[in-house]
This record gives sequence, C-alpha cells and structure tokens, in this order.
Amino acid sequence: MDDEQLLRYSRHILLDEVGVEAQQRLLDSTVLIVGAGGLGSPAALYLAASGIGRIVIADGDHVDATNLQRQIAHRVKRVGWPKASSAKVAMNGINDGIEIIALDTRLDDEQLDAWAGRSQVVLDCTDDFATRHAINRACVRHRTPLVSGAAIRFDGQVAVFDLRDADSACYHCVFPADQAVDAVPCATMGVFAPLTGIIGTVQASEALKIAGGFGEPASGRLQMLDALRMRWTEVGLRRSPGCKVCGGRGS
Repeated sequence: MDDEQLLRYSRHILLDEVGVEAQQRLLDSTVLIVGAGGLGSPAALYLAASGIGRIVIADGDHVDATNLQRQIAHRVKRVGWPKASSAKVAMNGINDGIEIIALDTRLDDEQLDAWAGRSQVVLDCTDDFATRHAINRACVRHRTPLVSGAAIRFDGQVAVFDLRDADSACYHCVFPADQAVDAVPCATMGVFAPLTGIIGTVQASEALKIAGGFGEPASGRLQMLDALRMRWTEVGLRRSPGCKVCGGRGS
C-alpha cells in the first residue's frame, strides 16, 4: 500500500483484527456481485469504500424511477441507465483507486462459471430463483464462498455458504431447485427501503471477513430478520448428503 492508501484505510488498519495485512488482502481480492438493485447497491458501495481491489458487478436491468426508493447506488439523472454501469459511477465516486468491472447483462452459466473461478467471494443479490441456483452451481464447482441475501416486504435473510469447507451446505441443500417456490416480486408485494440496506450491508460485512481472512463468517447459519419488529432469528444449516449439486463434492 502507498501512503494515500494507508491514510484512506487507516480506520480499518487501526483495528487489531484487520491491520495492514488483512487490508492488503482486501486490495488483492476480486469479488463478484450479481445484482445491482436493493441488496447489490449497499453491498457494492461498502465493498468499494472498504478497498476491495477488483469488484465485478453484473445486472441486465435498467434503472427505473421505482428503484430509487431503495436502490441507493442510483440517481434520478441515471434513470434509464444500465444498473451495473450506474452502480459503477457511484462506486468510483467513493473510491477511484480500485478496479470496477460493470457487466450490463444477465450472466449465463458460462460467465458465472468464469467469474466465480476468479473471485474470492460471490454475493448473490438477485431476486430470481433460477439465477440463485445458477450462481450456487458455479460457486460449488470452484469452491468459492457464496453470500446470499433476500428481502421482501419487511422480511430479510442472509446466509453464508463457505464452500471451501467440505462440510458446508450449499444453497441447493437449503432451497432445492425442484422445490415449489412462488416468486414474490417487489413490484406487487413491496419492500421496506431500509431492509434492503440492512441485508445488503450484512452481505458486504460477511464478504469482507472472507476476503480479508479475519473474524468468523456466519457460515452454516441462516439469519432471518423481521424488520417490522426488529427481531433476528437464526437457524443452523446442514449439508445434505444427497444434494444434487454438492453431494459429490469431496473433502
């Protein structure tokens, strides 16, 4: 790190658990964020501010006026822009000393596989069940830690699947792809604006601990938030031996 970086990240470096070594690991890391909406916005801004050296953010959608209620990476003047490009402008406005790659497209299996293999951690900030499973499959193949988040109405959840650990569950273990799921879009059900900030920020926190190699990631736990009553509930997650995605993963 040069003098400017030492100053910029000094409040991290002052933390005994982080220090220069972990901050350098953050600068050397690549993180993939899939989704630049309600969850991806706060996650991307905090990861950029914290000094992740290369952030890849992907989203095939465009900024809409209804997004501005909660998707804090976007601005009125950027309505109509691709969301990933809009998020890149916001991230560079916070930190112009890192590399940000904006992919204005919905990633297919091949692209997810390529970027999951190059990343230290992947954040699932999407709201589509099929995409979540595609992300999970790519992360399982490369044993890349996955931080998954979700938010609808006043209910949010975060789970960390640290696939470097042979005993870790994967997303499919907990939410099987063949399980009947009713899609609940924000457009019809609504979502409490600060909820997406809370969940997205927790995702960023977990990603930083994984990439920086400090603290204890919340692997093996599904954390659920009732924001209307501000109550957290936590349940343990176990790997399914018969999982169709990670069941054949060796130790």
